[in-house]
Amino acid sequence: MSNYNPWRLSVAPMLDWTDRHCRYFHRLLSQHARLYTEMIHVGAILHGGAERFLRYDEAEHPLALQLGGSEPRDLAACAKLAEQWGYDEVNINCGCPSERVQRGSFGACLMAEPALVADGVKAMLDACNIAVTVKHRIGLDKSEDYAPVRDFVGALADAGCQTFIVHARNAWLKGLSPKENRDIPPLRYEVVHQLKKDFPALTFATNGGLQTNAHIAEQLEHVDGVMVGRQAYHHPWDLTTWDATFFGAAPFTRSRDEVELDMVAYMEREVARGVPVLSMARHMLGLRNGISGARAWRQVWSDHKRKALPPREIHQQAMEAAALYRVGD
Repeated sequence: MSNYNPWRLSVAPMLDWTDRHCRYFHRLLSQHARLYTEMIHVGAILHGGAERFLRYDEAEHPLALQLGGSEPRDLAACAKLAEQWGYDEVNINCGCPSERVQRGSFGACLMAEPALVADGVKAMLDACNIAVTVKHRIGLDKSEDYAPVRDFVGALADAGCQTFIVHARNAWLKGLSPKENRDIPPLRYEVVHQLKKDFPALTFATNGGLQTNAHIAEQLEHVDGVMVGRQAYHHPWDLTTWDATFFGAAPFTRSRDEVELDMVAYMEREVARGVPVLSMARHMLGLRNGISGARAWRQVWSDHKRKALPPREIHQQAMEAAALYRVGD
């Protein structure tokens, strides 16, 4: 593990998905993949209560906090809090294209304001001693000109940023929904490869559309790291192959049943603190994808009629439903 850079392989920050319960589940599947919070606005942290937004389980490390915001003073204050809370990294979102985010003057629209982002990077580096990174797109709207993203990276590098996570698609600020922005703008990994060639001393991880270990390995021939998003969420068992394949660790030997029981124990602890069981269970619904009985198992774990039951009882019913399905086969 010590031979690999910290950004070799990570799970992307995904709004409404990668909350602390999701991250705990993912950590059960990979010990070395870097995990990210969903994007959290600086105002929510500074005015909504750090405890609510920054709490996590120690098992989640290595762990990064992703921020949405553009005001250097606020970014610096949140970076300082991130360090105090024990995060390993603080990341600025310069890639989200939603209209709501644009109205807040953060996300992908910040790629048009490299000087402002550079000021934010400087302020954050002055405020903390953990890694300050940036996640961004390869361009805005339909322009395929390389110069703007090159200059954006250059300005941030001059400000002290050493690590860039690049979604290899443009962000179309008008005419596409956030979901469409994850699919319609064409993937151009070669742009990220060129950034690495032009800035060889910097760390670059590529993101977008990567679904298999073969795809990941292919990108690692050109860049320092890979970030996987929806594939990791919907097919979480893939993570069990990452440590051995990409970090030189021992093969994963635990079964899906064992992982689920660990998650049940976690849910029991969190239910005792008032967390609704289904808000946690939803993140592991892909655990048994591709296995006989998976659909019956998912139906039990996602059934709102069972939301008042103890996690272990729901687990037992889910296993029984899956077994009955297999008998029916």
